[in-house]
Amino acid sequence: MKIYHNPRCRKSRETLALLEENGQTPEIVLYLEDHPTKKDLKSILKKLGIPAAQLIRKGESIYKEHYKGKELSETQWIAAMVEYPKLIERPIVINGDRAVIGRPPTLVLDLL
Repeated sequence: MKIYHNPRCRKSRETLALLEENGQTPEIVLYLEDHPTKKDLKSILKKLGIPAAQLIRKGESIYKEHYKGKELSETQWIAAMVEYPKLIERPIVINGDRAVIGRPPTLVLDLL
């Protein structure tokens, strides 16, 4: 099990705590420091079963300044997340070939 985690994010902290309360010790990826690659993001999106645009945090200033109102391709959104990992919705929890976004944190219980 792996969690793409931002320790400054309340939902991310709550999700990690919920996993630990349920006996899990996930690999923690601090994705703002250890940026995911295009290959990583493609794999995550496949496991989530969503297009890249749905993984974008639209409240971020980077989104508002550079991307708001623009129609980007899947490849362009993935490139944007590689360049600006802060755009990636969090937390993402992966277990095998399945993944969920922990919003709300209880969604991760489906992976256990």
